[in-house]
Amino acid sequence: MSRFRRAPAVLAGASLLCLLVGLLYLALQIRTIFSDQLKQEYAGLVLEAAERAESARAMVGVWQQHAGDGQTQTQAQIQTQGYRHARIELAERLKSLAALVNASPAAAPPVPPSALTADASLIGTDALLATISPYWRAQRDADGADVRLRVAHVANVLIALAALLFCMLLTALGMYAKRNRQLVGESHEFEYAALHDPMTGLPNRRKLFATLDEAAANLQAGPTARNIAVLYVDLDGFKQVNDMLGHRVGDDFLIAVSRAFRESVRKVDVVARIGGDEFAVLVREYSTAPELAEIAQRLIACVVETDEQMGIGVVRASIGIASYPDLVSDYQRLVAAADDAMYRVKRGGKNGYAFAAQAD
Repeated sequence: MSRFRRAPAVLAGASLLCLLVGLLYLALQIRTIFSDQLKQEYAGLVLEAAERAESARAMVGVWQQHAGDGQTQTQAQIQTQGYRHARIELAERLKSLAALVNASPAAAPPVPPSALTADASLIGTDALLATISPYWRAQRDADGADVRLRVAHVANVLIALAALLFCMLLTALGMYAKRNRQLVGESHEFEYAALHDPMTGLPNRRKLFATLDEAAANLQAGPTARNIAVLYVDLDGFKQVNDMLGHRVGDDFLIAVSRAFRESVRKVDVVARIGGDEFAVLVREYSTAPELAEIAQRLIACVVETDEQMGIGVVRASIGIASYPDLVSDYQRLVAAADDAMYRVKRGGKNGYAFAAQAD
């Protein structure tokens, strides 16, 4: 049983651990995504610098095409000056490109210093530019593909974590509902134990008076005049059962006679055990006094039959009857009035019933 009780706690702990691992994985993935995006942006900067260097190289080629015979001295000077400016511009572009390539956060083929001078070989420059652009374009594409893949992983993990959180929420709600039902059940058990006799299961004195208040309130709120009554039952000779046969037999007798009392009255009426061998029956509604006398006779018969079935031969019953509002003007005095009537029966010979005296 304890294993099953620990199961929700183990499940909650495992779910929390999975959640923490998932969050850590997300943090690492997001960090890698940002890093790949920076690499992708850096590759874009290198490609832009390479494009500017290629434009400068193309300009050098243009000045080379215009060089030739048939030029005047002035034209030759302009050609020479323009070519030199183009070579200087190419060298500057190559230096900017080399600064980016050589400062790359990821390992990349460096730009040799020999390619950065104004009189560097154009063949070497062409070879350098022919390798740089494809390399960094491939790096940018690879970083972009990696970013897309990691974003897909992050999305999948977020879906899994959302499902896990939903399951944890359902589990928590289930545990709360189960615990709430347990508390409600325990509360009902405590309430039932506080209002019922533990041995016979009948309502106790507290429950009897609460039910009496309820019955009187319903009586006063009803459209027609009705009556309620209490029959106070005391078992004559029961002390001899405990003294001669033991308390276990006495308890068995009380349980059996309680069951008989309950079966002899209507379901709407209340049979309560209010003392060791004292009982009370709350009759919620009746019409005439003979109805109450008949109920008292049935209760006396229950005691006699139980006594005979158990072979005891000494237990009988004295019953006092009080009714409201015809005999007792205050319903809160019904039990006391019925108790007084019961003692009159005992003084008169026991094993009978009597009605309470008329209220003045």
